[in-house]
Amino acid sequence: MLRLNEINLPLNHPESALSDAILARLAIAADDLLGFTIFRRSYDARKKSAIVLTYSVDVEVRDEAALLRSLQGNRAVMPTPDTEYKFVARAPASLTRRPVVIGTGPCGIFAALILAQMGFRPIVLERGKAVRERTKDTWGLWRKRKLEPESNVQFGEGGAGTFSDGKLYSQVKDPKHYGRKVLTEFVKADAPEEILYVSKPHIGTFRLVKMVELMREQIEALGGEFRFQHKVDDIDIADGRVQGVILAGGEYIAADHVVLAIGHSARDTFQMLYERGVYIEAKPFSVGFRIEHPQSLIDRCRFGPSAGHPILGAADYKLVHHCENGRAVYSFCMCPGGTVVAAASEPGRVVTNGMSQYSRNERNANSVIVVGITPADYPGHPLAGIAFQQQWETRAYELGGANYDAPAQLVGDFLAGRPSTALGAVEPSYKPGVRLGSLDSVLPDYAIAAVREALPVFDKQLRGFAMHDAVLTGVETRTSSPVRIRRHDDTLQSMNTKGLFPAGEGAGYAGGIMSASIDGIKVAEAVALSMLA
Repeated sequence: MLRLNEINLPLNHPESALSDAILARLAIAADDLLGFTIFRRSYDARKKSAIVLTYSVDVEVRDEAALLRSLQGNRAVMPTPDTEYKFVARAPASLTRRPVVIGTGPCGIFAALILAQMGFRPIVLERGKAVRERTKDTWGLWRKRKLEPESNVQFGEGGAGTFSDGKLYSQVKDPKHYGRKVLTEFVKADAPEEILYVSKPHIGTFRLVKMVELMREQIEALGGEFRFQHKVDDIDIADGRVQGVILAGGEYIAADHVVLAIGHSARDTFQMLYERGVYIEAKPFSVGFRIEHPQSLIDRCRFGPSAGHPILGAADYKLVHHCENGRAVYSFCMCPGGTVVAAASEPGRVVTNGMSQYSRNERNANSVIVVGITPADYPGHPLAGIAFQQQWETRAYELGGANYDAPAQLVGDFLAGRPSTALGAVEPSYKPGVRLGSLDSVLPDYAIAAVREALPVFDKQLRGFAMHDAVLTGVETRTSSPVRIRRHDDTLQSMNTKGLFPAGEGAGYAGGIMSASIDGIKVAEAVALSMLA
C-alpha cells in the first residue's frame, strides 16, 4: 500500500473526483489502481468562499515497487506506515497475582483492556456505579438538584469523558500509533467508522455510554473483573513497594502492580496518597467560565456561505490571548452544538463542564474561557491547588443561590462591570438553571481582569464573540488535575513507590479522552513487562 498526502479538492467535489486525483497524482491508468481507502480527511476554511477538503489516502496499485521508484523524491507519496498494534507481552499460564486498575475513565478502561488482551485478567475497581446507573444519578442533579457524591459527572464508569463532547483527537506525540489502536477499539465497540479518518473525530455522550458497556463486556470475556462501588480507601505500602489495596468496606486485595487511573477529581484519594508518602507535586491548571453563543453565529464566522454544510458540521474554534498582566487566556473544551452541564462532585459546590451529542445539533455553541494559573498562585503545599479549586466552587454555589444553580452574566454586562438582570437572545443551557448577577467575585481579580481583556480581542477574530447577549456561566475549575503524581520515565512507576503506576489525567499525564486512553495503553505495557521481569 502507498499513502498519498495533501490531495486537495473543493468542498462540493463529485464522488469521482478523489479517484481521478489519485490517478493524476500517480500518473497511472485507471486499471492500475486496484483500490483505496481514506486515511484522513480535514478541511481548510481560511478562505471561506472556497473551503477545501484535504485527503490522505492509502492506495493499492499494480507494481508498487516500480511506481515508488518513479516517484522517488515526492514527499507526498510514501509506503503506508504499519499502524497495527503489537502486544509487548503475553501472560504466562502460571501467573498467580493479578494487576489492579483503579478507575474506569478512558485511561483505566484502556489499561484494563490491553492487560486483558495480553492475558493478565485485571481486577478493575471503581468507586462509582456502572455507566447506566451513573447516568441516572447525573440526570438527578441536572433535573432535581440531587447530588450523589460517588456517582456523578466525575465518578463512575466511563469517567468524566462520558459527559463531554467525546472528542477523540489530541496533540500528543504518538510515534507508536497508539491512537490508532484507541480508535480501532472504539469502532469495535460500535463507534461510527468515520472516526478512523475525519481530522477531528468525536462521539458524544449517548454513544459513549453504549461503547463503555461493550468494552467492559470484552474485558470481562477475557478474564477481567469489574467491581463497582468499590472505593479504594487506602494503599498498603511496605519498604517502598505496593503490597495491596484496602477498600472502603475493609476488604483487602493483595496486589503488587496497581494502576492509579483515578481522574482529576479524586481529591480524597490524592490526600490519602500524600499521607502515605507517595510523591506528589502541585502542577499548573486553569480556571474560567463557560461561554455560550448561538451555534449559527460560530458557523457563519468560521464557514461563511458554507455554514451548515453536512461535511463541515457544527463549527468549532480555538482562541488564545496573552494579557498585559502576564496571564494567558484561551478557549478550551469547545462543544459545538452542545450544552453546559453541572459537574459538581462535592456537596455545596458548583462546577461547570460542556458536552455534546454525536449530532451536535443543539442551538448553542459553548467552550470554557480559562486563565492559566500556576502553583505560585496557591503556594505552600502539594495539595494546595485542591483548596484553591474548592474556594471558588463554593463561592459559585453561594452566588448561584445555594441550590446548584450556577451564577451567570451576559458578556456585555461583564465587560461593562454591571450585574445582569435579564437574559437576551441567548438562552443558557446549564441545568438545573442559572442565577443572573455579577461574576466579579467568583474568580480571583487577576483572572477576571484577564478575561475582560481577552473577550474583545477574541471578538476581532470571531465577529460577534463579545456580543452583549452571549452568556458566561461559572465556574470551571476542573480543566485538569491540580497535582502530578510523579513517575519514572522508563518504568512508569511512582518515583518512590514500586508497583504503583500513576496514569492518565488525574496523575497529571493526560488531558482528554484520547491522551488518557493512550496513556492507559502505555501503562498497561509497563505493568505487563514489570510483571514478567
